[in-house]
Amino acid sequence: MNQVPLLSVHDLKTYFYLEQNRIAKAVDGVSFTVSPGETVAIVGESGSGKSITALSIMKLIEKPGKIVEGSIHLEEKVISSLSSKQMTKLRGNEIAMVFQEPMTALNPVYTVGNQITEMIRKHRKLDKKQAQIEAINLLKIVGISRAEDVVNDYPHQLSGGMRQRVMIAMAISCNPKLLIADEPTTALDVTIQAQILDLMVEMKERYHMALLLITHDLGIVSEYADRVVVMYGGQVVEEAPTKQLLRTTKHPYTKGLLESLPNLKEDVDRLGTIKGTVPPAYALPNGCRFYDRCPLAMEKCKEANPELYQVNTSHTVRCYLHEKEEIE
Repeated sequence: MNQVPLLSVHDLKTYFYLEQNRIAKAVDGVSFTVSPGETVAIVGESGSGKSITALSIMKLIEKPGKIVEGSIHLEEKVISSLSSKQMTKLRGNEIAMVFQEPMTALNPVYTVGNQITEMIRKHRKLDKKQAQIEAINLLKIVGISRAEDVVNDYPHQLSGGMRQRVMIAMAISCNPKLLIADEPTTALDVTIQAQILDLMVEMKERYHMALLLITHDLGIVSEYADRVVVMYGGQVVEEAPTKQLLRTTKHPYTKGLLESLPNLKEDVDRLGTIKGTVPPAYALPNGCRFYDRCPLAMEKCKEANPELYQVNTSHTVRCYLHEKEEIE
């Protein structure tokens, strides 16, 4: 897409200052954009920094964490420079987030109706009766039957799928420009996962939003995302349009993620695996952060962390294997 970005993240660094003078570089120089109406997926294993990236965009990082460098723009607004009061006005109104576990995101002592109407009254200046009518309408829009009854229910009275639908209703209640969904189907049954993802795409199109999807599942990405940002060890290691990335995967880590997916077209006895684990953010290696897990590692990979190489106009990769492919 050649549009002016809706969201622009540049050289974002979010560190956590731990005991014994340890610094966990959870997000370490991440840059990417999201265009209006686009669905961008950030992919990676647990510990790769993708959820901290999302929380940084929302400015929901709590101590001992801190955004130490970089900029975040939502159109002309510099989010990274906004005060807490200014961010409160923006959050939920122009940018909203759906969390992976709605039971912890929803307040257990208030009805779902109270929680939706609070958002509506805060940002849209409707009176209590109008907000209640709008809350019921939103519950219907996200596919909840008996919305007139459910609006008076508490979160614990709803199933996981229904709670996630309530979270989506809250997120779209003020027609945000950007919706961030952080592992929105992780806690749900497989049969419900596709329904929730389809619903988010439907809401994205209905309200003309952009969608930033945080996930570890490249199977989800292949079906729902326009573009993919692969993260590892707090950094972007590969980025490309979805079809291009799946067709011409460049980074060994991305290849490992793809090989770990089941493929109905191939008869395999065992799925591929990536040996080892993501290094802790407080003990990152000096060289390539994937070095000790990479089947193609070279000596130079251990010595210095590669930069992001632009292998074509829409595909970047952080890997020495493609250093000479960089376009002029």
